[in-house]
Amino acid sequence: MNDNPVPNKSPLLSKTLADLILAYLVSIKVEYIFGIPGGAVEPLYNSLARESRTENPRIKSVVARHEAGAAFMADGYARETGRLGVCCATTGPGATNLITGVASAYADRVPMLVITPQTALPNFGRRSLQESSSDGIDTVAMFESCTRYNSLVSHPNQLEGKLFAALISAFRRPQGPVHLSIPMDILNMEWNGSSTFQLCKLLRQPEMIDDYSLDTLCEKLIKSRKLVLLMGGGCREASEAILEFARMSRTQIIATPAGKSWVNAYDPLFRGVFGFAGHSSAREALMDDDIDYIIAVGTSLGEMSTGGWDAVLLNEKLIHIEETAENFSRSPMASLHVFGHLKTIFKSLTQMCFAISLRDNNMHLNQSALTTSSTTSIEDSCAPEHIVLDDLKKYLSNKAPIKPQRVMCGLAKRFPKDTRFVSDAGNSWAWTTHYLHPQQGGHYHIGLGFGAMAWGIGAAIGLALGAPGKVVVCITGDGSYLMSGQEITVAVQHKLPVVYVVLNDSALGMVKHGQQLGGGEPIGFELPLVDYAAVARAMGAQGFTIKSPKDLIELDIEAIYKTPGPTLLDVYIDAQEVPPMASRLDALDRRVPRKGAA
Repeated sequence: MNDNPVPNKSPLLSKTLADLILAYLVSIKVEYIFGIPGGAVEPLYNSLARESRTENPRIKSVVARHEAGAAFMADGYARETGRLGVCCATTGPGATNLITGVASAYADRVPMLVITPQTALPNFGRRSLQESSSDGIDTVAMFESCTRYNSLVSHPNQLEGKLFAALISAFRRPQGPVHLSIPMDILNMEWNGSSTFQLCKLLRQPEMIDDYSLDTLCEKLIKSRKLVLLMGGGCREASEAILEFARMSRTQIIATPAGKSWVNAYDPLFRGVFGFAGHSSAREALMDDDIDYIIAVGTSLGEMSTGGWDAVLLNEKLIHIEETAENFSRSPMASLHVFGHLKTIFKSLTQMCFAISLRDNNMHLNQSALTTSSTTSIEDSCAPEHIVLDDLKKYLSNKAPIKPQRVMCGLAKRFPKDTRFVSDAGNSWAWTTHYLHPQQGGHYHIGLGFGAMAWGIGAAIGLALGAPGKVVVCITGDGSYLMSGQEITVAVQHKLPVVYVVLNDSALGMVKHGQQLGGGEPIGFELPLVDYAAVARAMGAQGFTIKSPKDLIELDIEAIYKTPGPTLLDVYIDAQEVPPMASRLDALDRRVPRKGAA
């Protein structure tokens, strides 16, 4: 890099430091930058424009309709691909609009690079339009609490070093978003093309394990007769190794609401979700008196993952296995903590512990976990037989108005096996966690950490771009859709096969049912009746109205997902159906006691 870069007088013809940023992103196989242009971030968009004119553009711009939507899209792209999500915005309100989406990624530990500009350095403190320096509205300070790395680039020679530090921090455990704030005059300085791209090889995480705790774990497992395995949202990269361990040891599997993504609901070992909107079959698996140990993997053990910190999980039988050490702070009661690379740990367990036990003919572990009754195909039923649902009758009901439980059954059964499902915040969380059973593992996504409404609307677009040609189904509520429904036009523009399922009950459903169940005053939940299908058609998408199971059955699903561009299903659900959200109310200490309860 030049020792003394100078402002580039012809940004459309020469390479700038903004091109250096793109070159780094290309080197780690990032394909998209999600954002909204503006004056201060123009040098970055000039670089994207130059890249778009090359024979084979390696990185492209996707323009969102709101900056929070751009961050949600970057989040979805990262979840689908495992690569870095990248979003950007201009200075001032562009940067502040990003913050909710960045905070959501921080809570869910999604790796993301956030780029915002500043006004030119010489203008700091002069009250420039949208000034975001420490002398104005200090956006760097605002990002401090929701990023893993956060820095102002105050000199051109800092850029490459700080960019690399940010990339390292995004992928270091715990993963999360990182933020660089770069004055526009630095972005626009000339770059001579030199770099140290080979440093990007260091982004690969080392496969470290704690040998002592692993040996202790092996000793415990070999002497055990029955285990239960809890998979959390952090199991993505290790899911195959974890499931192989479960199959070899014939261990029953349960999952947190986020961990549900990594296990096939039709796996005969799976007993459902524990925690928010969970299944009684999962809880019963934990309550078995014969269990020696509960192995929790890749979970922070927060409220939603533990059903409000339920002691049926959090007790001395717990063994907590993590590659994010800070998660151990929520499991002091565990009999053992095992720290290290999850995939390496479970490969070692399969090879070491069970090779020994099989050699000695001493395999005691749960020989009865597999059941022949749990092999029912989705062609016969939308629900696996080994998962107990709260209300099977409503799940299969053909009455109108359509039950939200019945909607979940229809979606899982009628879309292709490799469909990506996205659950937005609100009642959609509860309905999908409990009643939606995708036909393959790895294709269900939920943003529980921060609970940002409309997260799913943007995330679905990022998922679709990360999985070209695959169908993405976003289940959202009318409240969320009224916040960010305009993002459907991004899917229209890019001809993405995203299906938005709007659960239309003319209410902020979680607020409404929370007030009813918790004894609160009924206020502030009402929404106007909106024809969302008509709105979607006005924006260039397909739109269909669903008021009964018959309407859902008669939809030509294949024609819908084979049509270039998005589709919206405006589903008028039975507004009186109460979602399975009791554990949330317990955590808030708001549930009205039953008559006769102590």
